[in-house]
Amino acid sequence: MKNVLIIGSTGQIGSELTMKLRAEYANGNIVAGYIPSAPPTGALAESGPSEVVDITNAQQIADVVEKYNIDTIYNLAALLSAVAENKPQLAWHIGIDGLMNVLEVAREKKCAVFTPSSIGSFGPNAPKDGTPQDTIQQPRTMYGVTKVSGELLSNYYALKFGVDTRSVRFPGLISYVTPPGGGTTDYAVDIYYSAVKGEKFICPIAPGTYMDMMYMPDALRAAIEIMEADPARLRHRNSFNIASMSFDPEIISAKIKEYIPGFEMEYQVDPLRQAIADSWPNKLDDTCARVEWDWKPEYDLDAMTRDMIEKLTAKFKK
Repeated sequence: MKNVLIIGSTGQIGSELTMKLRAEYANGNIVAGYIPSAPPTGALAESGPSEVVDITNAQQIADVVEKYNIDTIYNLAALLSAVAENKPQLAWHIGIDGLMNVLEVAREKKCAVFTPSSIGSFGPNAPKDGTPQDTIQQPRTMYGVTKVSGELLSNYYALKFGVDTRSVRFPGLISYVTPPGGGTTDYAVDIYYSAVKGEKFICPIAPGTYMDMMYMPDALRAAIEIMEADPARLRHRNSFNIASMSFDPEIISAKIKEYIPGFEMEYQVDPLRQAIADSWPNKLDDTCARVEWDWKPEYDLDAMTRDMIEKLTAKFKK
C-alpha cells in the first residue's frame, strides 16, 4: 500500500484508521473520502488530503482513484446493525450497491479492496461457541445479510476478475475516540463513558449475553496487517474471523468496578438489540487468521479497561 482511499473516513473505524495509515505511510497519499453531511474536522482534515466520495456514486470513486493513483481502497461505508434494521433498503443500497461500485472501480483501476465483515454475518444457526471460519451463515438481520452478501461478492471478484479483495469479520469494537453510533455492541463503549462520568449505566443488553469484542487498536492493526499479508499464504480472503475477548455485561461491569468501585449498572433491555445479539456468536475461532497471516491481539479485557478509563478520564478533563 502507498496511495490509499478510505471511504467512510469520518466514521467510527475510518476516523482512526485514516490517522493510523497516515502515520505509517507518510510518503504516500492517504485520502479521506467523506460525504458532505459528515466532513472531516480537526486533525483528520488537516493531516492529509480529503475528497467527497459517496459510495453510491461510482464516478466519484473512479475520479478520486485516478487523481491520486490509488492502489488500495478501504471500503468502510455501512449502516450499523440496529440502524440497518430500521432502514433496510438504505443498508442494502450502501452495503451492496455501493460495494459493487467499489469493486468495479477496483477491477478497472487494479486496486486492492478491504471491506469489513462482522460477527453479525453468521446468524442463529451457526455454532455459538468457537464459531469456525467456515460454517453456515444464515443471518436474520439486514446488517448480517449485507455482510454475507459482501463476502460472497468480494470473493466472486477475486476469483472471476483477479481483484485483490480481503477482509476480516470484526467483533464489537470499543474505542475512546469516536462515540458509538447505533451498533448492537455499543453498550460496551457506553458503559465506560458512564463509569468515568460517575453516572449509573443503563444496560440495553441482558445479563448472560456473551459477544466477541475487540479494542480499536487491535482492530486497526488487523485491517492493516491483512492488506500487507503475503497473498501466497492466504487460503481464505473474505472473510477472516478475528477475536480478542468475549464477555457479557456482568463481566465488563465487574472489571470496571475493580478500577471505579462506586460504579453502578442496571438493566433496561432493548428488545431490538437483544434479538440481534442473541442471533450472534458467543466467541469466534480465529485459528485461520493466526495461521495464514499471523494475527494476534494485544489487548485483553483488563488491559483495555485500564486504557479506556485512563484515556476517557483525560478526555473529559479537557
